[in-house]
Amino acid sequence: MSAESPKAIFYALAANAGIAVCKYAAAAFTGSGSMFAEAIHSTADCGNQLLLLFGLRQSREPPSPLHPMGSGRAINFYSLLVALLLFFVGGAFSVYEGVHRLFTREPLQYVYVALAVLGVSVVLEALSLYGAMREIRAGNPGKPLWRWFRETRDSDLLVVAGEDVAALAGLAIAFVAVLLTVITGNPVWDACGSICIGFLLMTIAWLVAREVKSMIVGESASPEMRRDIETFLRARPEIRHIMNVITLQWGKEIVVAVQAEMIDYEHSRTMVEAINEIEADLQARFPQVRWVFFEPDFVNR
Repeated sequence: MSAESPKAIFYALAANAGIAVCKYAAAAFTGSGSMFAEAIHSTADCGNQLLLLFGLRQSREPPSPLHPMGSGRAINFYSLLVALLLFFVGGAFSVYEGVHRLFTREPLQYVYVALAVLGVSVVLEALSLYGAMREIRAGNPGKPLWRWFRETRDSDLLVVAGEDVAALAGLAIAFVAVLLTVITGNPVWDACGSICIGFLLMTIAWLVAREVKSMIVGESASPEMRRDIETFLRARPEIRHIMNVITLQWGKEIVVAVQAEMIDYEHSRTMVEAINEIEADLQARFPQVRWVFFEPDFVNR
């Protein structure tokens, strides 16, 4: 994620806080279950963004004897917490609220207030999603969104984008549910809207959690980064043969392990100096590469 990520999260936090206040007020005026579900969702989003900000701060902790490679992967843990909160606080509670409304069937009041708040919220969430998409496109030009979702190593950007998509789709469902309730006079539509929002949130939360879990287990660098690193190494004249290259995404940074056969050197010191030069040039070419472990070996012929 780019250096602008904290700023983007702050913008989303401010927007969601304002939206949540408006939704709670509208839910109290109208008695809408869909609106109350949306208010809970926005509240959960605020908490999620605070967790992401805390996770970003934790991930910048310097290396220590306990964590010799730093705490870069801490952001993945907090991103998983956000996905779980989105699932249970946002999704499961919305389903519960919708089922409760199915049995009580309370009529809506001041429905035009609810529709107005939902309309404003759609605009604000669309702007937030636009900001996330702009950041995604800046770092991944031309890559389809679903492919980016499966291949990205930025768990915080993944969560922000997932939340924005869920929020926008949920608002659309709530708007349609309230509108159908107004047209038909049947509050069942509003209750069904709350249930649909809940299942939508749980589905997106599960997809996000699945990707973040893979990052916690340990993923390689992105396919493009792996390919570029291997191309760089194979072009080095000091290396006769690349035997193995392993990359590991460590938060925003990358670990690279190389096993290679070097060309013949008269002295071991000269070979070590050549390896040091390769490592320095690799890190200069790819600033994300923080650690390089180089093992010289030979191929049995």
